[in-house]
Amino acid sequence: MGRVPVLINRSGGAASADPDIARTAEAALREAGLEVDVELLDGGECSVRCGALAERNEPLVVVGGGDGTISAAASALVGTETLLGILPLGTLNHFARDLGIPTDLAEAARLIASRKDRRVDVAEMNDRIFINNSAIGLYPLMVLDRDTQRKRLGRSKKLAMLVASVRTLARFNHQRLTLTVNDEKERVDTPLLFVGNNDYRIDLGAAGKRESVEDGELSAMVMRKKTRRGFIASTIRALLNRARDDDMERIAGVTRLRVSSPRSVLAVSLDGEVVGASPPLDYRIRKGALRVIAP
Repeated sequence: MGRVPVLINRSGGAASADPDIARTAEAALREAGLEVDVELLDGGECSVRCGALAERNEPLVVVGGGDGTISAAASALVGTETLLGILPLGTLNHFARDLGIPTDLAEAARLIASRKDRRVDVAEMNDRIFINNSAIGLYPLMVLDRDTQRKRLGRSKKLAMLVASVRTLARFNHQRLTLTVNDEKERVDTPLLFVGNNDYRIDLGAAGKRESVEDGELSAMVMRKKTRRGFIASTIRALLNRARDDDMERIAGVTRLRVSSPRSVLAVSLDGEVVGASPPLDYRIRKGALRVIAP
């Protein structure tokens, strides 16, 4: 077996806080029995680099970073035979957590060395891959505000998101959308449409977690039309697992979803990155399309 390429996002959560992260990761992987070549790169380079490695039929690529970095890697490796090893070096690491990948670097390295191969689902919006979730409505506006604060004011991610949440709620509005779920059409007015790669929990005990990333379905949730006060109250009820029928509609059995809108461009979040996309937006699940090392 040849040397394993290891790509680490130098601006990721753990990497940006530890100038020795490359040496630390290399030592952990060598201790686990792997011969590696470690590269530090910018997040935007990850997809291109992974694509090049897949084209030369590299059997394994290890990627270190948060959800955005892993999503970029997955977009290049999906549908290929290259196996993805994950070092959870981000702030939240939702995808790694839902796969059961340990956050401890030494444990994650030993798992990668085991080469325990799983095929997991990814989701897609207009040919853009995402591994966690996508949203239309209030959430993308919060993310845009948060990122602007971090860039201009240097605020922490948590503080910037808190401020962005308050400001976005002050500008509370709805989106008029037409949803085609599989082959059924429905018109909705909603402050928030959420589309997940498999089913998400929203109760306080496990908010934002998935039991599986292999069920082959999209998680589609539509917040019912609300006033600002009603939206806040329904969010609190959902977290307390006391949601009412008129709060959030959870649509089951979704493999394909088309979102149409009278607007020419919609702000859409994909794994925490906001893009402008021209409707219709076509979502689908790609079952078992990504080979990843996970328990």
